[in-house]
Amino acid sequence: MTRTVPASPFPTLDDVVVTGKRVLVRVDLNVPMDNGIITDATRIDRILPNIKEISQKGGKVILLSHLGRPKNGPEAKTSLKPVAVELERHLGRYVAFASDCVGDVAKSAASALKEGDILLLENTRFHPQETKNDPAFVDALAELGDIYVNDAFSTAHRAHATTEGLAHKLPAYAGRTMQLELDMLTSMLAHPERPLAAIVGGAKVSTKLELLGNLMRRVEYLFIGGGMANTFLAASGKPIGKSLCEMDLADVARKIMADAEAAHCQLVLPVDAIVAPKLEANIPTRAIDIDAITENEMILDIGPRSISKIVTLLGSARTLVWNGPVGAFEVPPFHVGTMAIAKVAAQLTKVSALETIAGGGDTIAALNQAGAYDDFTYVSTAGGAFLEWLEGKLLPGVEALRGSQDFTL
Repeated sequence: MTRTVPASPFPTLDDVVVTGKRVLVRVDLNVPMDNGIITDATRIDRILPNIKEISQKGGKVILLSHLGRPKNGPEAKTSLKPVAVELERHLGRYVAFASDCVGDVAKSAASALKEGDILLLENTRFHPQETKNDPAFVDALAELGDIYVNDAFSTAHRAHATTEGLAHKLPAYAGRTMQLELDMLTSMLAHPERPLAAIVGGAKVSTKLELLGNLMRRVEYLFIGGGMANTFLAASGKPIGKSLCEMDLADVARKIMADAEAAHCQLVLPVDAIVAPKLEANIPTRAIDIDAITENEMILDIGPRSISKIVTLLGSARTLVWNGPVGAFEVPPFHVGTMAIAKVAAQLTKVSALETIAGGGDTIAALNQAGAYDDFTYVSTAGGAFLEWLEGKLLPGVEALRGSQDFTL
């Protein structure tokens, strides 16, 4: 769907001349890897337009990113060197690589750049000062550039040296990926087409309490699925067998349901389920009403009546926010519910009947599996930052760019 977005409330590349300048660009190259091979290049593809624009305008592009969570300094498995090779392939041009992000190695590599050149510095988290937002480390990084561009919304919920600290040391701007993410989130979530529906799934209620609390005040429909739905079902007196459940949060679940009713939010839970004795690929299953689950069964996906209920809900909505699968979609045959929702939402989006925004790693994987990724109005590659935005929190990396203006949900 086409949506008109407001002018950006923070400085962007439209507000700066980058020609001849050393541009420190914070990107998110924290890509999944298996034995040194990148298994999903979505985050690389997202940052390409920003890199190309700065380079084509004559800026000297110096990329900063982390990869993984190294504990004791440099290590081969979290080096960005293989990522530089993949980035080079996607860009179709040479990308220089420096084996450190500060110090003489980095300074030498940065000083050798000509207009339009691209340099990737080694994993910033090889230095513990990165996550501590250490002022001396920020100063060392700032020496490498003339301008700072943050193009990593997915790390904006962390006040680290390269995500927040640098914005206070150099002229700071939002990159095109960051700009698009914030424009879409602001436009679709702060001023949505209504009715607004939300689907929240995943394993545990405990990780999404603030999200549920914020959404119930904002949406007309809230469907809770996945393992976290079991806690709500149990709190409602429903049998859940040996399903995943956080019984210590039963009182919290009951309060959320009461608060949703008070807020005139229709909170929807599964009415039937696909159950099995254990989570195992291609194990025999049965579809059964929630009230009839036995003590030796596990709820592993929503059933056909629940799918129908969600489809009806989507048909009544104008905007959908989705975070988290509604079943164990990675293990067949427990992918059916999540795949069905993804395909219906994508189809409604294609015919302009629904605006759809989704985020989170598992949700992206599910959309890709369903072949629905490209049909959603917007898919955020952010995980924690997307969740915190939906929770109504201010993100340090964003606030450092745009001051005190509040465009959160």
